[in-house]
Amino acid sequence: MRKKTVRKKPVYKKAKKKSFFPRQLFLKVIASFAIIAAIVFGIYHYREGLLYYLGYKSHVPTKEQLEEKRLSDVRNFQVLNRHEGKALGIDVSEYQGNIQWQDLGAIEETYAINFVFIRATVGDDRLDRKFNKNWLQAKENKIIRGAYHYYRPNENSLDQAELFIKSVQLSKGDLPPVLDIEQLPKNQSIEQLKVGLRKWLQAVEAHYKVRPIIYTGEKYYDSFLKEEFSDYLFWIANYNFYREKIQDNWLFWQFTERASLPGIEGNVDVNIFNGDLQQLQFITIE
Repeated sequence: MRKKTVRKKPVYKKAKKKSFFPRQLFLKVIASFAIIAAIVFGIYHYREGLLYYLGYKSHVPTKEQLEEKRLSDVRNFQVLNRHEGKALGIDVSEYQGNIQWQDLGAIEETYAINFVFIRATVGDDRLDRKFNKNWLQAKENKIIRGAYHYYRPNENSLDQAELFIKSVQLSKGDLPPVLDIEQLPKNQSIEQLKVGLRKWLQAVEAHYKVRPIIYTGEKYYDSFLKEEFSDYLFWIANYNFYREKIQDNWLFWQFTERASLPGIEGNVDVNIFNGDLQQLQFITIE
C-alpha cells in the first residue's frame, strides 16, 4: 500500500526591516556633535583671549604694533587676565641675547614687569655669559632682581654652591637666591641627589642668611621634592594649556616660555608671583 506523502509547507523567514537610521551613521552624528560641542566650549572659555587676539577689543592694534608686539598664544592673555593684581616677572639668561633694558615694556602694553630672575651660574664651572651685564642693568632700571643657579646633578653640590656664592653679590631689595633643578642624575640615586640638593641649599643659606627658593617643573616637584623639601618655597614651571590658576602653595608660577615684550628679541618666560607687588617686596632681602 503506497504511503501518502505529506508535503511540508515552506517556511518563509520574515525579512529584517532595514534600519531607517543605520548604527554607523548614528555614531558619526554623535561624534560630530561632541566635536562641535568641544569647539564651542573652547571658544566660549577663551572668548576674552580670542577677542583680544583678533583685535575686536576697543583698542585695535596697528600693523606696526602687531609687528612689534605679538601675542604668542591666546592662553597667555587668558592667564594674565585671570591674575590681575599679581606681581609679574620674567626670567632671562644668555639665551635672550643683548636685552635692551631701557626699552623693557609691559606685556601687550598692559601687564607691567615687576621682577626678573637672572641666571648666574651653571654647574660647578660656568658663569652665564650675560649675567654681570643683566644683573647691573636690572638694578639700574629699578626692576626687582633675583639670581638663580642651574644645578647639574652629576657634579659636586658644594662646588656648585661655592661658584654661585663667588659670582653673586646680593644686596638689599634683591630676591632670595634660587636653585634650579630640572635634570635627573645619571650616576647616582635619587636619594643621593636629594642629599646634594640639601647641601647646596644649606651652604647658600648660611652665606646669604636667607632661605633659597627652589625652581623646578610640576612633575619633578610632585615626584621627588614635594615631601622632603616641604620646608622650602617653590617656583613651579607648568605650561599646560588647561592650567590657568596658580596653586596656593606655589610662590611663583612660570606659566609660559613663549611670551614677547619690547626690549627682548624672541621668546621669554613669564612668571606670576602669588601676591601683589607689596607682598613681593616683603620677601626681598632687607
